[in-house]
Amino acid sequence: MSMNIRRLAASALVASVGVTALGGAANDYEAEIEVWRTEREASLKADDSWLTVSALFFLREGQTSFGSSQRRDFVVPHIPAEAGVFELRDGRVTVRAPANGRLTVDGEAVETAQLYPAETRPTVTLGTVSLWVHLSGERLAIRVRDTDADIRKNFTSLDWFPVDEAYRVRGTFTPHAEPVTVKTLNILGDIETYTSTGYVTLTVAGQELRMLPVNSGQQLWFIMRDGTSGDDTYSAARFLYADAPDADGSTTVDFNRAYNPPCAFNPHTTCPLPPPDNRLEIRIEAGEKAYRGPGAH
Repeated sequence: MSMNIRRLAASALVASVGVTALGGAANDYEAEIEVWRTEREASLKADDSWLTVSALFFLREGQTSFGSSQRRDFVVPHIPAEAGVFELRDGRVTVRAPANGRLTVDGEAVETAQLYPAETRPTVTLGTVSLWVHLSGERLAIRVRDTDADIRKNFTSLDWFPVDEAYRVRGTFTPHAEPVTVKTLNILGDIETYTSTGYVTLTVAGQELRMLPVNSGQQLWFIMRDGTSGDDTYSAARFLYADAPDADGSTTVDFNRAYNPPCAFNPHTTCPLPPPDNRLEIRIEAGEKAYRGPGAH
């Protein structure tokens, strides 16, 4: 074999190994995303998932009776007919058991307890049902979780766009001169307040975008909407998290991990709407599609 033929053969071998390595990396990435999606669906079906939220009742000043009887102010299936009374007075929420009865609050049998304000989240438990105070904007409500909720039992499955590594892009984080307060409506019309320490610029399908994340622990949280919203994806918003930027301000934004907020499955939940910077005209054909099963709205 001549020297030139040997060189050509060696080059072909190197190219083949390179293609194989690239293919293997792509397969590894796709497998990683598929594992994440499987875990996402499993967590959605868990005992403490958003699918178990079965009711939301906004409190008014004064007393609100609750129980499974239609005679109660707040009717909650799967609990005693007369379960107790919530009372809202001057921003303070308490719960009181029925006459000569007790309620279980954080595992302790009590006649009465303060639920809000509190350092933790005191929870009333009645069999498969738990109740606690929820704050939507400035409004106080009682949120109910039932592990036997119909929405959970009737849930079908999630639907996704095919994994496409082109939607996994590097972004550059630019800090604000000072942290800014981001106020946005939720789907019930209440104002939700967040803090943002900077914005991210990135390029998707040749188009440069500027997106505004809000702080979420050690991650950046994007509340976003794009050209697929209301068509292939949920109309209100999708959520996406990215790692905090490194020392150079770089972060990876992976739209294959964009997912639906809880209100896509459950009308008893509240979700923030995207700030103006995150209402994108470009179609992001990646991540979770709209849910079409029972409970969707």
